[in-house]
Amino acid sequence: MKNQMLFKSCLTLFLFFSVFFTRQLHAEENRVYEPTQYGMSGLFGYTYDPSDDIYFTQISLCAVYDYDRIWRHPAPEALRFKIEGSSGLAFLDSGTSRLISNANILALYYLNFWTGKNIKPYVEAGIGVIYTDYTVEGQAYRLNFNPQAGFGIEIQREKGQTNFLALRMHHLSNGGLHDDNRGQNSVVIMLGQYF
Repeated sequence: MKNQMLFKSCLTLFLFFSVFFTRQLHAEENRVYEPTQYGMSGLFGYTYDPSDDIYFTQISLCAVYDYDRIWRHPAPEALRFKIEGSSGLAFLDSGTSRLISNANILALYYLNFWTGKNIKPYVEAGIGVIYTDYTVEGQAYRLNFNPQAGFGIEIQREKGQTNFLALRMHHLSNGGLHDDNRGQNSVVIMLGQYF
């Protein structure tokens, strides 16, 4: 009961700060921010631990902000703040499909020293919450924490369109809020476009 209260409190704080800090705060005079980007992607995930027979696909929406527009302190020019939400289906080894949805915040850092004429590589990492309409043996909750880290590349196309391709490591667990804390580890491939 105590762990559930702590989990709910952490989740409430996460959601509050996610909503609160996504609003545009008062801009400093003469401060020019990078434009906000909005995107959509499809992703494919493969859960390799604890089972190699769970796959999932999701549709994801995201917003990418200049980092210091959201977090009011000096930040490197290459740093961005990303908010994303994803929903889709997990295909289990039992042959059934179940809902999987998550919301995450990430720091995204462009690797400008490798930027080319039409490509812009980056690394990203963050945390969020994830709901899975299934559990694996030893997993207490369907609502869990969802840390992620990975790298990607943005590709500038003609007519100003930007596509992106990313590879991420994806983990879910309850963070020790319950003794049954069998996490799941996955690798995720994302393909999307900013609009």
